[in-house]
Amino acid sequence: MDVGADLREELWATAEALADIAAGVSLPLFRAPELRAANKAARGFDPVTQADREAEAAMRAHLARARPRDGILGEELGVEPGESGLTWVLDPIDGTRAFLSGATTWGTLIAVNAGQAPLMGLIDQPYVGERFMGGLGRAAMRRGGVERPLRTRPCAALDEAILYSTFPEIGTPEERAGFEAVRDRARLTRYGFDCYGYALIALGQVDLVIEAGLLAYDVQAPQAVIEAAGGVFTDWRGRPAHGGGRVLAAGDPRLHAAALDLLARVPEAV
Repeated sequence: MDVGADLREELWATAEALADIAAGVSLPLFRAPELRAANKAARGFDPVTQADREAEAAMRAHLARARPRDGILGEELGVEPGESGLTWVLDPIDGTRAFLSGATTWGTLIAVNAGQAPLMGLIDQPYVGERFMGGLGRAAMRRGGVERPLRTRPCAALDEAILYSTFPEIGTPEERAGFEAVRDRARLTRYGFDCYGYALIALGQVDLVIEAGLLAYDVQAPQAVIEAAGGVFTDWRGRPAHGGGRVLAAGDPRLHAAALDLLARVPEAV
């Protein structure tokens, strides 16, 4: 899709408005004693709070006014088809477990796509006041009213890399073995950072994020931000990952190739 200057400006203004709206809902509930969570999972624990649902509802209400012809895909309220060819991909609180436990690694994810890979994406962490933006001519982080460019850092070798993942017990036993093959070669591995780990790749602080079992609303905003900053974002076979599944994000294409060589040995999911 051809996105001219006026549309780019409108899309970014809308995305930032959506992030502000979500923050207005989520921040009063963050670390609040009245916050409660329900469990969406039949097995295990997959929490959802009133902040998740109310933030997404508020973002959708704004889109109904500002961009009524666009489609929406959201974690909590599903799919709403559109007519414009553009779809907003929303995750009101990526990292609900972190949100529920008072940690600051959660964020609001907002992306726009035209049917394939995301055109643009935004990762917002309103409690610490950091907003990461990528795509349609932007690659920047804003904090305290000051913007700085986003750029991944060079790191060619696994033994020099910092690796992040949300869960140490990643995916299936086969997926876990593939992840551990990379982990065992990395310089440092950290867990539990949700979308914030992807933002740190774009900021040039982290080199790799490896995850499995993700969905489109988990990945499209991080993908846009990382690619705009010079990084690589694929599945474990080097294919497009905008639909979710197994994700390999790297700041340096050489490091991506090294990790991919190990992860590509993991059998395809049945």
